[in-house]
Amino acid sequence: MGHNVVRAPFIVEEGHMMERIFACKADELEPGSTMTVEGESPVAVYRTEDGTWFASDDSCTHEQFSLGTDSDLEDDEVVCPLHMARFDLKTGRALCFPATVALRMHEVVLDGDDVYVVLTDSREQSAAASAQTAVGA
Repeated sequence: MGHNVVRAPFIVEEGHMMERIFACKADELEPGSTMTVEGESPVAVYRTEDGTWFASDDSCTHEQFSLGTDSDLEDDEVVCPLHMARFDLKTGRALCFPATVALRMHEVVLDGDDVYVVLTDSREQSAAASAQTAVGA
């Protein structure tokens, strides 16, 4: 895709700023596809077969393996092909071993034909992720 990462502050609520990065044009990522947005902390962007958009940190939580570059989508789940770890794209929850730690998920915003990812502050999601770290919890 070759886009430069465009970072801009994004006001979520009064007094709270989050970072929003440009991922791609909507027609550049076909349904059922994934991509990686390179940057300081790479982000995986997923577009499911039904056209729903999701985003997470790019690395599988089991081992450092790119989910945006090399993963498989199955409905609302992403599968890391390295050791077949599965994650729920709606929550980030690890669904099977060997992964036991949830993915940090990010909000996807469509602005016309532009797709942006609103980066989640790691402190905001740490409580939610810790509640979902155990497989089957």
